[in-house]
Amino acid sequence: MKKPSIFYLILFAFLALCLSGNSFAISSQEMGTVINLAGKQRMLTQKMSKEILLIAKGIDVDVNKASLKKTADLFDKTLKGLISGDADLGLPKTTDAAILEQLGKVSKLWAEFKPNIDAALTGAVDKAVLEKVAAQNLPLLKNMNKAVQMYAKMSGSSLEPAMATTINLAGKQRMLTQKMTKELLLIANGIDVDANKASLQKTVALFERTLKGLLDGDSELGLPGTKDAAIRTQLEVVKGLWAEYKPVLDKVDTSAEGLAKAAKLNLPLLKEMNKAVKMYEKSVK
Repeated sequence: MKKPSIFYLILFAFLALCLSGNSFAISSQEMGTVINLAGKQRMLTQKMSKEILLIAKGIDVDVNKASLKKTADLFDKTLKGLISGDADLGLPKTTDAAILEQLGKVSKLWAEFKPNIDAALTGAVDKAVLEKVAAQNLPLLKNMNKAVQMYAKMSGSSLEPAMATTINLAGKQRMLTQKMTKELLLIANGIDVDANKASLQKTVALFERTLKGLLDGDSELGLPGTKDAAIRTQLEVVKGLWAEYKPVLDKVDTSAEGLAKAAKLNLPLLKEMNKAVKMYEKSVK
């Protein structure tokens, strides 16, 4: 039997390598899912903090304890999925060394934050716990955001840059709905009142600007706007809810009535914004 020539052996090895590389390539749709869920992690850092603060204020305690448990479990599952892959979530395994290093930093910060959740679930939410939540939630958010930016930058080979930016910033809007509510509740709980008032004002302004940019474009934010009728309709739903919620935040209304309105409106605002993000994700070919 004639032995294959060295040329064919090299050709076979090259083709095998190419096929192997393609089998692990991340499609544009997968990358859209990665940016969406990594971005959603930012929101979950703020949602958990908000739920702890609602429990501390005695607002719907049992409901918020159950929600806090679900939020924490989802954050943990998604973080592990981003690192190692999760078929249920549609997440491919991350192989980029720099992103894995960044996710390692997030994992460390997450381990430090978890005791606050345990304390809230057992009802032991004293001022010391709230101060830890205030101190630790932003580093967790910022380091998760850094990972999202790294994913968005890496997506250049599989996802059109303007769409990567749009999914990123639309996803960030979800986080802002929770961050502004958290800041209102920190003020209500007497934690760093002046600093949180200033931060709340900035968060409100960024949410409003980004919402306008998603609709009609904002060159400084890198948003092209959208002409998609269904997405525009969904963003108008968000805009309507925002018009209801914004006055509470502008007035920094920490009365029982104001906090009840905040607790009632922030979740519909989050859910409707999340619908828009999923619509962007599905529009990726």
